[in-house]
Amino acid sequence: MGYLEKKGDHYRGVVYIGTHANGKPKRKTKTFKGVTSQRELKKLLAAFETEVLAGNYIDPSKMRFADFVEEWREKYAKEHLSPKTLETYSYPLKNFILPVFGHLRLDKIKTIHIVDYLNELKKDGVRKDGKPGGLSPSSLQYHHRILRDIFKRAVEWQLLKESPIITGTRPKVTQNKTDVYTKDEAAALFDLLQHEPLHWRLMITLAITTGLRRGELLALKWNEIDFDKGTLQVNHSLTYIQGEGLRLNVPKTKSSLRTVSIPSYVLEEMKRYKVIKNKERMQAGELWEDGEHFFLFSTWNGKPYYPAVPGKWWARFIKRTGFKYIRFHDLRHTAATLLINEGEHAKNISARLGHADINTTMNIYSHYLQEADERAADKLDALFSPLRKSDEKEA
Repeated sequence: MGYLEKKGDHYRGVVYIGTHANGKPKRKTKTFKGVTSQRELKKLLAAFETEVLAGNYIDPSKMRFADFVEEWREKYAKEHLSPKTLETYSYPLKNFILPVFGHLRLDKIKTIHIVDYLNELKKDGVRKDGKPGGLSPSSLQYHHRILRDIFKRAVEWQLLKESPIITGTRPKVTQNKTDVYTKDEAAALFDLLQHEPLHWRLMITLAITTGLRRGELLALKWNEIDFDKGTLQVNHSLTYIQGEGLRLNVPKTKSSLRTVSIPSYVLEEMKRYKVIKNKERMQAGELWEDGEHFFLFSTWNGKPYYPAVPGKWWARFIKRTGFKYIRFHDLRHTAATLLINEGEHAKNISARLGHADINTTMNIYSHYLQEADERAADKLDALFSPLRKSDEKEA
């Protein structure tokens, strides 16, 4: 049986679980800080009592890191992180983080342990894929991000007074120049695509001209295309979750929900493509399986493509044509750099790409923005040099 007792300015739940060998009562306690409503306190006590009697309650002072990760996963991550992010977190947790920290008590993990852990990941032989060298700087940042998120919840839930992840522990990453196509290379690519199936030609063209992410392209539906206004709406992203299959997700950030203008010549291609898709839908009849959706890019029976499919086709296309290779995702970067080179403002590019803020755009494309600025300076130099020489002659 459980009961509440007042301790100073807060309440504590107490659950009786038997007696010690000396006859004294054996109890479990849990403090409820910041709660004064008797109704809410009774709810918390009932939940605590259920945990204790079911054997699921772990004393915070004795909680291991591995146990807290499970608490974090169930009570925070599943609700607040996208399924894809949670799946991506799973590999570093299982193969790196938990083997090192899992057995340690949560309150015994200090900043020096985090620093040592991140330094170890830089050493040769630490990789699980057998490749030489340590983890990349971006991978180190990802590990840091996971640990920061977990310890942040531990502080919020009053299991720790402070997080061991402090300023200065985040690994530094030098942003490398992204591999993209130039304006001439993009034009040559469009020429090559004229000999490819229309759905692949259109997907690659949209990737370069709109800057949509792969998952956003695959989630596009015909009712999100406004042919009169020449725009498309980005409302979802298609992902594959192991054990669950395909999922149509609403983006976590508001900036990813956006309206993107489509070049007129691409719009004409889309009109021709829609005629073909409508015929496919009619011919498939009852075999059509798009449910309530009508995806732009789908198999013969309306099912959306798995996210890995475009990348595999792209790799085969590059190998078959001998064209310069960049990753499928770099088509999105190509869209950004082409706009930068045409003098488009970074704020407009940021909105078009669905970045959370302009700083993201500035960081990713810093090299290209710097080059564009240098070209602008050269143009000004060319503009004013004749005037300066004229002044010198008069002097």
